[in-house]
Amino acid sequence: MTADPYAPRPAVELTHPEWSRSATIYQINQRHFTPEGTFRAAEAHLPRIRDLGIDIVWLMPVHPIGERNRKGVLGSPYAVQDYLAVNPEYGTLEDLRHFVDTAHDLGLHVILDWVANHTAWDNVLVEEHPEWYARDWKGDFRPTPWWDWDDIIDLDYDNPDLRRYMTEAMKYWVREVGVDGYRCDVAGFVPVDFWDNARRELDEIKPVFMLAEWESRDLHVRAFDMTYGWSWNETLHKIAHGKADVEALKVYYAWNDRFYQRDAYRMLFVSNHDKNAWEGTEYEQFGDALVPSIVLSVISEGMPLVYNGQEAGSDRRLVFFDKDEIEWREDEQGELYRTLFALKKQHRALWNGAAGGRMVRVPNSAESAVLSFVRAVDDDRVFGAFNFSAEEQTVKLGDGPQAGTWRDAFTGETVELSQGQEYTLPAWGHQVLVGA
Repeated sequence: MTADPYAPRPAVELTHPEWSRSATIYQINQRHFTPEGTFRAAEAHLPRIRDLGIDIVWLMPVHPIGERNRKGVLGSPYAVQDYLAVNPEYGTLEDLRHFVDTAHDLGLHVILDWVANHTAWDNVLVEEHPEWYARDWKGDFRPTPWWDWDDIIDLDYDNPDLRRYMTEAMKYWVREVGVDGYRCDVAGFVPVDFWDNARRELDEIKPVFMLAEWESRDLHVRAFDMTYGWSWNETLHKIAHGKADVEALKVYYAWNDRFYQRDAYRMLFVSNHDKNAWEGTEYEQFGDALVPSIVLSVISEGMPLVYNGQEAGSDRRLVFFDKDEIEWREDEQGELYRTLFALKKQHRALWNGAAGGRMVRVPNSAESAVLSFVRAVDDDRVFGAFNFSAEEQTVKLGDGPQAGTWRDAFTGETVELSQGQEYTLPAWGHQVLVGA
């Protein structure tokens, strides 16, 4: 009997790890994270990261870095020399195991950065399997076309043996070190069917969490739990610099609602290693819009990312190809993240994917400046309002699900909302209310 061609198929066929439903994520750039730049030194920070409210720790690539055509003194971690080895700059295989075990003891999960699209020019595979590499019009090894990535060369996924090798290499770190999944570099440059099968084989070892550095619906079906919200970040950056308004942000949320699957996770962020190194610090990128953007990254649909140093108010661009160091200190931004992450975990409405509530728009009389919405799951409700403009805004709230008694998530003050009432936010202001 054939399947009904008109019956809808499941939009997401993979199963998210249950622990990911209310999760947050933290990126460690281990070269810059401590003066030593090692796994052992970074391990000492894990209790602090856990106490921030983090669930997933993402380590940038842990492998030896290529020397041929290297950029800078230390090179790019994304120019991998050996997929089955640990970069001695960071420590030993046993040090990495210890880091992962310590994280697990603290209730944290660890994912590794995986670079499947390309390798260093002197990767061990160049000598062992030159037939696994893509070629240019002259028949030579080639970097990724059109980019300035001349320290790497592309692999060719038309080769089944390469696919088997890469899958087995990914399984090695899950099986032998206990990592909980991967963040996959330029995931869209690698065929989706490779990722689909790799996820299936990894899940046979244990349930893994997979993050794609890409924005595409097809990656969510069988391969990836989460994709990057690049367009969310870029839209808010334009708003911060007066090149767009909230109407552009509503375009992002319309796509999030209708294009992406209900159970797709999107990663929202104001910084990461690429943004910080090449485009500027979060303060340069967002200015007065920084705090409301951080709050929105937690309150709206998506999983929030903290790039190492944000919680310390780090205001420096960390150089990418050489040693640099984060200046660790107490900063109000760390307390903001702690408060927001506690709120996320306490309120199911703010959970990830289908476990959380959909954003339901609350219309207002200044739609180009103010974003207002409610998220709800059963009796749990959260209201968010954000003024992404340099002027105070007094708006009239329209026909939305905001009516009722609320409590300010930051001050504890009781607030009554109704349809048609006037509502005021300061310039670049925000308010988060939870159902009272």
